[in-house]
Amino acid sequence: MNQQQIIQSIIIAGGGTAGWMAAAKLSQHFKNMAIKIVVIESSEIGTVGVGEATIPTLRRFYQSLGMTDIEVIRKTSATIKLGIEFKDWYQPDSSFIHPFGLFGHDANGIRFHHYWMKLREAGDPSALEEYSLAIAMARANKFSLPQENPASPLAIFDWALHFDASLFGKLMRDYALENGVSHVDAKINAVNVNSDNGFVHSLTLDDGRELSADLFIDCTGFRGLLISDALKTGYVNWSQWLLCDRAIAVQSMLVGDAQARTISKAHIAGWQWKIPLQHRQGNGHVYSSNFISDEYAEQILLQHIDGEVLHSPRQFRFIPGRRAQAWNKNCIALGLAAGFLEPLESTSIALIETGIEKICGSFAKPFYNQEKIDYFNQVTATEWERIRDFIIAHYKLNQRDDSEFWRYCRGMSIPDSLQQKISAYHERGDLLHYPWEIFHPDSWLAIYSGFNNYPKQYNKNVDRINSHYLQESLTAMRQSIAETVANFPTHKEFIVQNRAQHSVFE
Repeated sequence: MNQQQIIQSIIIAGGGTAGWMAAAKLSQHFKNMAIKIVVIESSEIGTVGVGEATIPTLRRFYQSLGMTDIEVIRKTSATIKLGIEFKDWYQPDSSFIHPFGLFGHDANGIRFHHYWMKLREAGDPSALEEYSLAIAMARANKFSLPQENPASPLAIFDWALHFDASLFGKLMRDYALENGVSHVDAKINAVNVNSDNGFVHSLTLDDGRELSADLFIDCTGFRGLLISDALKTGYVNWSQWLLCDRAIAVQSMLVGDAQARTISKAHIAGWQWKIPLQHRQGNGHVYSSNFISDEYAEQILLQHIDGEVLHSPRQFRFIPGRRAQAWNKNCIALGLAAGFLEPLESTSIALIETGIEKICGSFAKPFYNQEKIDYFNQVTATEWERIRDFIIAHYKLNQRDDSEFWRYCRGMSIPDSLQQKISAYHERGDLLHYPWEIFHPDSWLAIYSGFNNYPKQYNKNVDRINSHYLQESLTAMRQSIAETVANFPTHKEFIVQNRAQHSVFE
């Protein structure tokens, strides 16, 4: 199929966060192309809706639609996220933060951690995290918007949101409907495939209607009604490296002040998330069913929740991995239909964003061919694999010795692409960065450092710097960060100042 396939109509099968984000952005992208966009979403079908922590790319997404940060904070009961705190991952009673920001100040073409390592070898006790403004803010639970033109790299940080995913979905839905998208409230009873070319031809709805389109976007969740059930697209299973295959989620009352960070606490066969919103807290336990029972996993979750639980816990089962083809024939999978990686680094919504971005990039004009499909699939696979490796690293580098699960993770073989990264850092202190990689070198540095994983040697060009001058410079960096954070308002003060009037945030 190298001939051009013309696009005049698009059906988005399924709503939720993925479906309405796609509808919102595509209604903007195709605004001048007279393309009909329809979302089929039944009000009787609930969405998974546990993804409440995001990464900074989401802010760029809604800003591209003309929405402001404050507007989204008010409309989604959001709080600020400066990074993720990993408790008990390295060892029991340990803690480190993966921040949305930089460490220190690179100089002379040499990354900052080499300078820090030289001082460390000389006996300086300062931790690498003391050179991160974002970490200092998170630890102090303070927040102020970043400077537009920071005078120093020490002042550079980014931020994201914890939000109510259903409220964000409604925000996207409202935008899409205001921009010409049609909504059909119905269930999909059948997916009709053209016997001549294998393309999806139409969807039969539970009210008897049959709707056809030129392009279909599958947002039907784990099942993948179009991409999997109808088109029989294969699945790439990564459970040999990512052992967790189940999650239990529950919401609770917020106790105390909301923290400006996500908390990920390791347990004996997985980990627990804690995500504060203005009006409640999201909790979940991601675990491996090969190492722990569902009943015990739920017990562990409930034991580690402070506030009153607001409903019965909900369980999800998943296979870590991705569709063999995100775009097959005339169907593109988004969200859970495209695959699943545990929410350890809050990448679910980010992968929806990048998927939508690639769809827009594939349609500068309203047609496509096999070459565009192949490129889309190649880039998508690469992007998923880069995130997969980043998540695997969290397990591989652990030094816990209190359970079979953690010992297995530490001893398991890992993908060659990840081994090359870890080896380059261990041998030379190099932070490799590949194309189509969401997480930048400082994110990898945060993980390496958090697991007490340091290079054998620092870059010897650092020795050209006078040791006394280096000591003074790094002391000044730490003092600058501490003074800056001391003058920031608290996270609570920022939210109270910018919340909606109906918020119950105390």
